[in-house]
Amino acid sequence: MERALASVDRGLDPERVEELYLATLGFSGWQLGNSSAIAVEELGRPGLPSVRVENACASGGYALRMAVDAVASGRRDLVLVVGVEKMTDVSNARRRYWLGVSGDTEWERLAGLTFAGVYGLMAARYAAEYGPVREALSEVAVKNHANGALNPNAHFQKGVSREQATNAPTVAAPLGLYDCCPVSDGAAALLVAAPSVAHEYTDSPVYVVGSGAGSDALAIQARASMTRIDASRRAADEAFRRAPFDRKQVQLLEVHDCFTIAELLALEDLGMTPRGTAGRLTLSGATRIGGRLPVNPDGGLKAKGHPIGATGVSQAYEVFLQLRGQAGARQVGGAERALTHNVGGSGASAAVHLFSVSAT
Repeated sequence: MERALASVDRGLDPERVEELYLATLGFSGWQLGNSSAIAVEELGRPGLPSVRVENACASGGYALRMAVDAVASGRRDLVLVVGVEKMTDVSNARRRYWLGVSGDTEWERLAGLTFAGVYGLMAARYAAEYGPVREALSEVAVKNHANGALNPNAHFQKGVSREQATNAPTVAAPLGLYDCCPVSDGAAALLVAAPSVAHEYTDSPVYVVGSGAGSDALAIQARASMTRIDASRRAADEAFRRAPFDRKQVQLLEVHDCFTIAELLALEDLGMTPRGTAGRLTLSGATRIGGRLPVNPDGGLKAKGHPIGATGVSQAYEVFLQLRGQAGARQVGGAERALTHNVGGSGASAAVHLFSVSAT
């Protein structure tokens, strides 16, 4: 918390914060009830209104959405969003249990289906509908590891080769080791301010100009298709309805690539490329830094890591750096408009936000 407050351009007096949203799954059972009170204690503001937001892996995106709504409504001028998850200090068996609680526990989990298994089914079905996908999955892994190597906050800061990604041990066919995000610890924070007060803290704010959310059936077998995430499409449609720019004007994306197939699905669900074409787009180099549509320049969940509650918050933090030209070696040149996409579970919920260097 101390580091987050210190990073505000002109500093931040905690007394000015009017509300706090804490995004966390409560992995391993840590303080499932009233955990937002601990965040308020860390801020040094006992008595401050605070809310814990839990929507599985989309907790961070939904916490940001709630903060944006609180400010846009005029109810608050200054809101702090914090995402946090501690995931590595439990046994493998306990970790598998907690990774599974965000999916369908009545059918999928009791049948032994893991999240890797769910996304493996998605990838296999995608290949059946649209053709071989292995090469594109490997390219997603190679690209995101290359980006993570440029990010000092990434879990994995080393590259992998196409051969390594393609020939890695199988986790859930057709997904291999390098197709899966790691289990990570992490935290991130955002200060959401009304335009009337933002310039008290910085001369170069980043504006949230669109916000959308959507949901779908929890279990994959209850959905209309295994090769799309309709919650993402619904969230994107809502966000763009309220935005001053359209899909063609997006210059940078942070998408929820918990598995490499998820990045391909996201590009299609968000309307960035037609169905069945995300693989070709990725293999063309378009989604690399320097390409026409850079995706996950921070390394994404795949390389940066996926500390569940912090993920959606950290995506917005990366966009903040990019749009201010402060991303260092991974900077996307001339970026002025960006999108973040945060998914809960295997697609039961999704939040999409649009950002710009100007309010219009």
